[in-house]
Amino acid sequence: MRQQAVHAAAPVQQRLRMLMMGCPGSGKGTLSARLERQLSVPVLTAGDMLRWHVRHGTEVGREADRVIRAGSLMPDTTMMRLIGPELVKRRDSDWILDGFPRTDAQAERLHDFLEDARMPLTLVVHLIVPEDVILQRILDRWTHMPSGRVYNLSFNPPKRAGLDDITGEPLEKRDDDNPDTFKRRIESYYALTEPMIERFRRIACPNDPSRPLLVPLAGATSDEIWPKLQALIHERFPYMATRTSSCPGDAGGAAGPSSASTTA
Repeated sequence: MRQQAVHAAAPVQQRLRMLMMGCPGSGKGTLSARLERQLSVPVLTAGDMLRWHVRHGTEVGREADRVIRAGSLMPDTTMMRLIGPELVKRRDSDWILDGFPRTDAQAERLHDFLEDARMPLTLVVHLIVPEDVILQRILDRWTHMPSGRVYNLSFNPPKRAGLDDITGEPLEKRDDDNPDTFKRRIESYYALTEPMIERFRRIACPNDPSRPLLVPLAGATSDEIWPKLQALIHERFPYMATRTSSCPGDAGGAAGPSSASTTA
């Protein structure tokens, strides 16, 4: 990765081009959805892009479909062919990218692609939430499988117990929403993302080279982290202050085609 020293000179980049990182269940989806609603920042999800290309039979979609049918891991080059053009289309817009990158190698590809396109990342937020809190969230989580809508009995329950708010269909527990799977997912997350976090920590923010690109935000709940995230974005991107309103207790709504899940 072509890294930029934290104190090196850099041109001012005004747009919010953001990644949200954190353990499974840390609230990435909830907070991304709040930003989308409160600040009109679109959340671009890698999974939605992949499904769109497969569904519409594009060249890269057919390539991805072959990989999926073979049960293989999606090559990083294919993911960049899916994601890269979508980001370039939004060169002059704000966005949050969800679901990519997941590894250090993917982070390097994304960083270099955006640098070459002269539209570098301007913020990476790392959510830090206690593991026991995340585990309880996962145990309380129920999903409407056809749509992917997620509910949590603690802070975002369905209007009618056990039923999806939109369709009235039954909610289900995901097979991996259990303590043993959670432990394995956490271990895998740390193994894959620690090098990526360290890499982003060494890169300067293009808006202000005296600041790091990566900012850790800690808290036990999304409501606790939300005002810190709001303040951070208002400080670094002052033009967004006019878009926002207070959002206490907002636990997130249903995910749309380019929206993040509410409890990722």
